[in-house]
Amino acid sequence: MAKLYFYYASMNAGKSSHLLQADFNYRERGMRTMLWTAALDSRSAGMVRSRIGLESEAHQFTPETALWAEVNAVHDAGKLDCVLVDEAQFLTADQVWQLARLADEGGIPVLCYGLRTDFQGALFPGSAVLLGIADALVELKAVCHCGRKATMNLRVDESGAAVRQGQQTEIGGNDRYVALCRRHFSAALNG
Repeated sequence: MAKLYFYYASMNAGKSSHLLQADFNYRERGMRTMLWTAALDSRSAGMVRSRIGLESEAHQFTPETALWAEVNAVHDAGKLDCVLVDEAQFLTADQVWQLARLADEGGIPVLCYGLRTDFQGALFPGSAVLLGIADALVELKAVCHCGRKATMNLRVDESGAAVRQGQQTEIGGNDRYVALCRRHFSAALNG
């Protein structure tokens, strides 16, 4: 039976490289995959890219993308063995349910990778639904500068100071975000 998986972590935990390794494992065995990433992330348009240099082309989703229909069109033309979604925090609730339907009715395993929370510690909409309905939840680990597990994403400004307010989504990498344990995240926001 196919399942819906959610691999979640803070920034810099290797989510994209894990996705690319899973994709490689399927393809190495002669299986067909379909990769998706958020169009919102303009840094790597149409690509899933990891910090360690791995990359692969991917379809892009927006809030309007009908994942059920688009994946089924490809699946009908030749069996898909797995669907992999990077930046899953940017999925809408409806899109997460469409992915669940692909697993339940389409028999296609769906592996989603994304952030659990934003720079204020709030759940992203896509992540909230995935945490609620995924068949399997897998936490990937990042490390805080103190050596503890990093679970939070601190947004910083150009000088490295903590940003406390703003839009939930601001695209950026190590220049805009620091993965921290909850203790150091709280200290940075309250300091």
